[in-house]
Amino acid sequence: MRGPRRPSGEGAMNEQRLLQHLVATLRAKGALRTEPWKEAAAAVPRHEFLRGGFFRAVPGTEPTAWTSVRPDSGEWLPACYLDESLVTQIAGTVRPADIRGEIMREPTSSSTLPSLVLRMFEDLEVEPGMKMLEIGTGTGYSTALACRRLGSENVTSIEYDADVAQSAREALGRLDLYPTLLTGDGLLGAAELGPYDRIIATCAVHTVPTSWIEQTRPGGRILTVIAGRLNASALVRLTVHGDGTASGPVLDGHVSFMPARSHAPPPLGVLPDLSAGRERGTGIGADVLADRTTRLITQFAVPAARHLKLRVGHRDEDVVIDEETGAWTALRAEGSGWIVREGGAHPLWETVEELIERWRSDGGPAVEQTTVTVTAHSQSIRW
Repeated sequence: MRGPRRPSGEGAMNEQRLLQHLVATLRAKGALRTEPWKEAAAAVPRHEFLRGGFFRAVPGTEPTAWTSVRPDSGEWLPACYLDESLVTQIAGTVRPADIRGEIMREPTSSSTLPSLVLRMFEDLEVEPGMKMLEIGTGTGYSTALACRRLGSENVTSIEYDADVAQSAREALGRLDLYPTLLTGDGLLGAAELGPYDRIIATCAVHTVPTSWIEQTRPGGRILTVIAGRLNASALVRLTVHGDGTASGPVLDGHVSFMPARSHAPPPLGVLPDLSAGRERGTGIGADVLADRTTRLITQFAVPAARHLKLRVGHRDEDVVIDEETGAWTALRAEGSGWIVREGGAHPLWETVEELIERWRSDGGPAVEQTTVTVTAHSQSIRW
């Protein structure tokens, strides 16, 4: 079996200097708070997980165009050690080696910025001997960090994309790290290898899968980003309870990840007739969708809703459509207030008004003062 590649001379010294600088940067940012994770970060050369290159956004393009950066480029190695997310796959299949020029498609896999990866591991509060399940192997960089901290025998990682999984397996092998690597739908977990003390997801989910809760020991924890169709997201740390539920604090309302493939928003279908419906006044208008806190609360109130800005008749309106029930709301500013027009199976905006009014009456607490509760049938936020 081949061991890790051992660079020598000036190249090895340069790689080590870059890694040391990255670790110092992460410590200065507060992403590395404990000695075991500092040691893990110092033992994982990030460039080993980016040997296929990565994509850079082309400045000033709309929609965003991407161009590839390959290992034979002078830009490649220093960029591997920047605290930045680096896109490694586009449109589900396109790799950096496939592109000469530019491509305008959506990224589908990346190497997350190291400060976020390490901050999440610190927030997960792992201890030696714990069994951990990682959802989303990606390049394998985060998996390597977990192996250095817990030992490969305690780490299981699942990747949806077979090609991405194979690249990660090869990179981990170069460092003599051999965790249990699975290819499949991470939302299903890996019950046959559980239960786990910790589950961490490096992709965003619309709703926390009950399989994760079922596969976590009571008292164990799940760290994941919940993100919905209103483009609000929150990093949450859930503690699993003996009754099959989980709850815990929102740690940050800014963290975002690419969605799990099966949790990506579906294509927008045929719009209902937005010119009909019952109109009334409201004190809660579309401005709640512009603020990160109230947008997150709105998303929990109507988790299947999508927000669009549309021209309806002769007016520009904010339209919110529940993609599961077909219920919709159109909002427009009028004078010092708002007019809401609703149609469909149920009065969609009333649910939003109720939760936002309760939040306001309780003093409008910050996102980080809220708690998420997940059961087999619901996902809710409270404060």
